[in-house]
Amino acid sequence: MASWPGLWWARREQGRRCSSSGVGTRGPRGRRRSRTVQHSAWYRTGLQHTRSAVAGHSRACQTDINHHIKCVWRRSHEEYELPSLHSTEILELTAHRTFTQRIPAEKVVLEQFGFPLSGTETRHYTNHALSYDQAKRVPRWVLEHISKDKIIGDADRKHCKFKPDPSVPSAFSALNEDYVGSGWSRGHMAPAGNNKFSSKAMAETFYLSNIVPQNFDNNSGYWNRIEMYCRELTERFEDVWIVSGPLTLPHTRDDGTKTVSYQVIGEDNVAVPSHLYKVILARRSRESTEPLALGAFVVPNKAIGFQSQLPEFQVSLQDLEKMSGLVFFPHLDRTRDMENICSVDTCKLLGFKEFTLYLSTRKIDGARSVARLEKVLEALKSSGVEPDDYFLSRYGKKLEELKAKEQTDTQLEKLS
Repeated sequence: MASWPGLWWARREQGRRCSSSGVGTRGPRGRRRSRTVQHSAWYRTGLQHTRSAVAGHSRACQTDINHHIKCVWRRSHEEYELPSLHSTEILELTAHRTFTQRIPAEKVVLEQFGFPLSGTETRHYTNHALSYDQAKRVPRWVLEHISKDKIIGDADRKHCKFKPDPSVPSAFSALNEDYVGSGWSRGHMAPAGNNKFSSKAMAETFYLSNIVPQNFDNNSGYWNRIEMYCRELTERFEDVWIVSGPLTLPHTRDDGTKTVSYQVIGEDNVAVPSHLYKVILARRSRESTEPLALGAFVVPNKAIGFQSQLPEFQVSLQDLEKMSGLVFFPHLDRTRDMENICSVDTCKLLGFKEFTLYLSTRKIDGARSVARLEKVLEALKSSGVEPDDYFLSRYGKKLEELKAKEQTDTQLEKLS
């Protein structure tokens, strides 16, 4: 079948009446419309029609056009089993291209009821985006951007609660009940601490679409220290982009065969990853001519002691892409010079003393009684770490608040 002189589109105007003289047409209200005006509309859509091409009875002309369309599609129908085009359907005109490619019947049949949907489309939130794995009930990747302004503010995680993501269909969502008694913690991929600038942004990090089953010690320990290092980077880099997510890597059996297996928890069979990854991309400033700093890290989903340093878990970006099946920062010009972030920066995590002081100081804010507060101090001393001046000042202030509250509560009880 010969190719069309243009892939043309037209809309049939409902209610148009045609004059029997062929001089022009009448609109829906009977106003006479010249053929020139009618044809200029065709020209505006790109159809190069001449008056001679539609000479004669306008109704016949319309019939000819409809017949022409049907003929083309009827011939296609016979050859390719395509449905005939209804005269009221819309065709589009693209006069700049020549229609030389015809749609195979098999493609039309395959697409008739649509393709399966995986739900992996990008979901956007206030300060992070993610792709969700509906089968494993965990994210595939979570992207966030942090800066010095975003990690400070009044947002407080004590006002946040873990809950299903409303954008994820309930049939594919994890539930809090899946984690209860499972032996695994709810591990953030985009951490709450990176979003102190916005209560909404912080609350969104508690959606279960941003959570994976994570070893308790890993979550509160090594992974937490990596997150703290990322926030520390904002003191030296204006912009830091981070992609985090779970991995289920193969392991070798005793007989030498490789296999992939993973635990699932809860009634929804939430997949427990064997490893976690984090990709860090840092830019000194928008005006800086320095190369971007990049690092990719893969850590096992288990307790990791303080003796292990972050560079021990560094992998090449290409190797991580092979492991995950993802291409990270696809708009990044990889022909440009990029520096290893562990060469440009320290990649040094907080040591035992600093990290223990940090955790103990955080526990001060969570203490709801004098007895609970005193246990925080006892636990710190029993770990062999002496409290510093900052800890003692926070401790003293909290102690005064709790004692005043207890005195008030005691007086109210006596009055009642």
